[in-house]
Amino acid sequence: MKVLKFGGSSVANQINIKQVLQIVKQVSNKEKTIVVVSAFGKTTDKLLAAADAALTNISEAKKLVSELKELHFSVIDDLINKENQTSVKETVNTLLESLSSIYDGVHLLKELSPKALGTIASFGEQLSSYIIAEAAKNELDATHKDSRELISTNDVYVDAHVDFNTTNKNIEDFFNSNNKQVTILGGFISSNKNGETTTLGRGGSDYSAAIYASALDANELQIWTDVSGMYTANPRVVKQAFAITQISYQEAMELSHFGAKVLYPPTIQPVLQKQIPIRIKNTFDPENEGTLISKDSKNNRAVKGISHIENISLITLEGSGMVGVPGFSKRMFENLSLHNINIVFITQASSEHSICIGIYDQDATKAKDLLDDVFEYEIQRKKIKPVSIESDLAIIALVGDNMKNHQGLSGQMFSALGRNNVNIRAIAQGASEKNISAVINSSDAKKALNTLHEQFFEEKIKQLNLFVTGVGNVGERFLEVVQKQASYLKKNLKLKIRVIGISNSRKMVFNEKGIDLSNWKEQLDSGEPTTLESFFDRTKSLNFRNSVFIDNTANQKVSEVYEKYLLQSIAVVTCNKIACASNLDNYKNLKSISTKYNAPFLFETNVGAGLPIIDTLKNLVASGDRVHKIQAVLSGTLNYVFNNFNDTNTFHDVVAAAQAEGFTEPDPKIDLSGIDVARKILILARESVYNLELSDIKNNAFLPEKSLETTNNDDFYASLTEFENQFQQIFKEANDKNCRLKYVAEFENGKANVGLQHIPSDHPFYNLEGSDNIVLFFTDRYPVNPLQIKGAGAGAEVTASGVFADVIRIGNN
Repeated sequence: MKVLKFGGSSVANQINIKQVLQIVKQVSNKEKTIVVVSAFGKTTDKLLAAADAALTNISEAKKLVSELKELHFSVIDDLINKENQTSVKETVNTLLESLSSIYDGVHLLKELSPKALGTIASFGEQLSSYIIAEAAKNELDATHKDSRELISTNDVYVDAHVDFNTTNKNIEDFFNSNNKQVTILGGFISSNKNGETTTLGRGGSDYSAAIYASALDANELQIWTDVSGMYTANPRVVKQAFAITQISYQEAMELSHFGAKVLYPPTIQPVLQKQIPIRIKNTFDPENEGTLISKDSKNNRAVKGISHIENISLITLEGSGMVGVPGFSKRMFENLSLHNINIVFITQASSEHSICIGIYDQDATKAKDLLDDVFEYEIQRKKIKPVSIESDLAIIALVGDNMKNHQGLSGQMFSALGRNNVNIRAIAQGASEKNISAVINSSDAKKALNTLHEQFFEEKIKQLNLFVTGVGNVGERFLEVVQKQASYLKKNLKLKIRVIGISNSRKMVFNEKGIDLSNWKEQLDSGEPTTLESFFDRTKSLNFRNSVFIDNTANQKVSEVYEKYLLQSIAVVTCNKIACASNLDNYKNLKSISTKYNAPFLFETNVGAGLPIIDTLKNLVASGDRVHKIQAVLSGTLNYVFNNFNDTNTFHDVVAAAQAEGFTEPDPKIDLSGIDVARKILILARESVYNLELSDIKNNAFLPEKSLETTNNDDFYASLTEFENQFQQIFKEANDKNCRLKYVAEFENGKANVGLQHIPSDHPFYNLEGSDNIVLFFTDRYPVNPLQIKGAGAGAEVTASGVFADVIRIGNN
């Protein structure tokens, strides 16, 4: 014999009910079948809404009754043979008239008693089980039985307790005389010894099915719902969650207690003693094996699932007067129990200085008032503090029978949460080690669940969520690289990179599932207006794990928001060197916040575009080496200009060509003034652990003062033409000495300078071609023959690749 329970979504409408009857037919062809059904979808909610409405507005209650009648009659019209429709509708109409009369009584008395509430709530299952049974008779050897005649409870009308001795006898007696192959019953409903209707609590249809399975020693209890089993996490929150093929009773109880809504927590208890297996199946995918719940789990994975409960408040009782004094816990728990306040989480400091419990938000104020009253004497005498409440919290839990056999799971859990700025308010772990629970802010629940699922269940594929500002030359090429390398990264580096947000100076676009990079320009053009603040606010509100802010601009205002991102544990990757070359206090502050909030702050492209200059320097310093001297050509733009400028062309034309090739900033004066090189040597000096300001860098500019004072590109280029003779003279002086012009940055003995130098043919800089950069590090380990880094140091493509390399560094961290 099998017991099959179908939930509200499975019987939501006539189409779904037809699918249910097909499943029942297949099972009953092999063995006797008991079918327990919930109310049609959302019916119970409407019944209770009508009950509330009846207190003040009987017409609204009657309107909802009419809607229920229309729903149930439409199912009858579609599923019941025409010759039987009239009698079935008469029975349903009688039930609805009885319901309407109860609403009239509620309205007249202006009272909604627990007895009335229990009776009202029962009508959904009374109606659904009767109609489905009549529909089943078309093709099956079926009968209907009212569960209220079988399941006996105490006199509590809502959330009643089952009298198992009486109930089991009733069930055995009925089924011993019932020869039908299929018996259909309503879940959730029951009665007391006086024959008055009671209910088993919301979700009680699962419980009803388990009661029948236990009483009849069924070989399996099947819970049919709209998902294919119990999942490793809520699939609506964690898209990568997958169904668990097999799980133990204890694991299922833990997961269902902590919010796995496919199973009502008390369901397991009646079948546990008899070790009747439970299988969670999908009504809409019946061939899927679903989840088998049994005594032992053959899956040896340490963590079986991650679950959570929302709408939690922490109630804390603390004070030095509690230490060593027995009875505080008893008084606290006893009084909460007497007032029907359910405790879902408990933790106590070993010092006995405080007790912290988790309860539902709706009970928080009531609990505080109650406990302040209970401990009034101790509070008045300052032995303990008034009870405190923290609301808007959630509980997340790792569950697994085998967790006790694996070391370091708690460390992995808390480290993963910490890396993603999820603050833990309280922790609890049972001695059985089958559950590790933590209380966090509700706003962090989605991020926490995804973080833990990635840590414990996914194929160690780390997901990075990018928020990109700036889509000019560098930004556009960066997005091209992300799109092009996506499959390679996933296959070879186990990294999945999604671009969640993109903005330019005017518009922004977001997609929580990741922006399709094949048409990001069109999406951005039709996006919403943006500001730096609104882009940050949206990024923060999404609260994704492993978030990275990418700055592909040269904008000072953008550089000023880095701190806000880092404070939210959002990593920052930038090719914008303004922040790292700003005042020393700001530079140090950003580095400090990055460390404190475990949010990487990477700026490799600030010096040398895609060349690994800063990374190499960091490794030198971290390994204990000391930098004494740096010589470098750090401007790909200036190297390109002076490699191509000679007495056969003009300085104006060479600079224009450099800009056309993408080697200059949008304002080429930034490159040619030397300020860009000064910023770069400053950053290298700071990364070498020297405290310098930009004003400490001596800039031997070669541009005329008039060129430096221009305010737009047209005037700047006009000034280059005006001073062509001066530029030609600079070239002639170097050429006459058989030297080449290079714009060199130097740092030595705590001092730095930048400027044009005549480079002789025997110098490493002499043959530096095109837009290449070169850096020479003289250190303790490299005192004579310096460590040399050389390669392309300008251009949107190499800069974009450098930004991308920083993103990969974060992914590999």
